[in-house]
Amino acid sequence: MRIFLAGAAGVIGRRLVPLLLGAGHHVVGTTRSMSKAELLLAAGVEPVVLDVFDGELLSQAVSAARPDIVIHQLTDLPSSLDPGQMAEARLRNARLRREGTQNLVSAMLASGTRRLIAQSIAWMYAPGAQPYSEGDPLDIHAEERTRAISVAAVTTLERLVCSSPPIEGTVLRYGRLYGPNTGSDIAGEAPSLHVDAAAWATLLAIEKSRAGTYNIAEPNAYLSIDKARRELGFDPDFRMDA
Repeated sequence: MRIFLAGAAGVIGRRLVPLLLGAGHHVVGTTRSMSKAELLLAAGVEPVVLDVFDGELLSQAVSAARPDIVIHQLTDLPSSLDPGQMAEARLRNARLRREGTQNLVSAMLASGTRRLIAQSIAWMYAPGAQPYSEGDPLDIHAEERTRAISVAAVTTLERLVCSSPPIEGTVLRYGRLYGPNTGSDIAGEAPSLHVDAAAWATLLAIEKSRAGTYNIAEPNAYLSIDKARRELGFDPDFRMDA
């Protein structure tokens, strides 16, 4: 299949690219950096340099790519998740989830692309009985400002992905990432997730053609991953060879 991977040079994108190519897919990948575009080209990706906030250019790129599936792996976080930069980065990331996702969906509707897989996060549930499942409410009444901003942005992203017919949307709620290029080699606060398992879950979502929302994390008391195991065949222990 032809795949348009938004955020191909990001933390998950870099681990996902070899899985997609290994499965025989043609990948058109976006980045904002010319130097990263060269790395994508060397890896076997057809690179596109653009800013997702430029809706017109993004729409042109999606139409030109003629994708069967669009994958949304866009984030705007500092390398190694430097605590001193995270407050500002969360605001940028929230805007990306709201406006960037809207632009991707608009570009898909204009091009006729019907399948969208997007990353979300798995620690935004409202207080309640644990473990949380995908049908439990998100914490839309959060009082802490930073969390409230993140929850609002995640809610917008998920609504756009899952409620923009005729697009069939899949939301993958990833745990907190660790592994290559994440800034940590060991699991931290639950729900945690190795970046390779995150990438593999995305490939599974393509192959299983499943719409809906999935918790993607390592086993923990905070949330249930039963649905992902059952419907996607997700295994949190998956690791790439290199």
